[in-house]
Amino acid sequence: YNAAKNYSAQLKKGEDYSLVNPVIALTITDFIMFEETDKLITNFKLLEKESFIDYSDDIELIFVELPKFNKEIDELQDIKEQWIYFLKHAGELEYIPKDIDTEIQKALKIVNKACMSEEELEAQYKRKEFIYILKASRSLAERTGLERGLELGIEQGIEQGIRQEKLKIAQSLLDLLDNETIALKTGLSVDEIDALR
Repeated sequence: YNAAKNYSAQLKKGEDYSLVNPVIALTITDFIMFEETDKLITNFKLLEKESFIDYSDDIELIFVELPKFNKEIDELQDIKEQWIYFLKHAGELEYIPKDIDTEIQKALKIVNKACMSEEELEAQYKRKEFIYILKASRSLAERTGLERGLELGIEQGIEQGIRQEKLKIAQSLLDLLDNETIALKTGLSVDEIDALR
């Protein structure tokens, strides 16, 4: 019904059929539809009954029968099997497997939220908010600490450079002036000048 509806809804009265896009109807069942086959995925297209002439490839029906899928997570071989496993087991998984496709991991997180009560969701949001605040606070503290450390380092470097320059000047004046005069001119203490001598 849905495939036919999507196929026919593409055209308005009087429009050309060449404008119609193909429709693929994917139906996933939690029961067995086709007991005459063990195939997990069955594909159908329209054929003429007696001579098997193709109608066209415009409509295709694909059925995935979940009860026929019996692989465990460690047996999954490709992305298709991972998705089918997800569809069959999403509501009963206790944790999100690490080696499963990232898009399926996102889908599992959504399913996990959908199964929670209002109180559980609220508690989860509060936990996430608390963790976010902690991370933001830590990041701010690190950034502020780094900036302050740089400022202090620069200040200390400048102070040390000025002191070295004063000591050089004082050294050059030792033969010419007394300790008190050198201390007055350089800003160093008399004891520092005396130590230089």
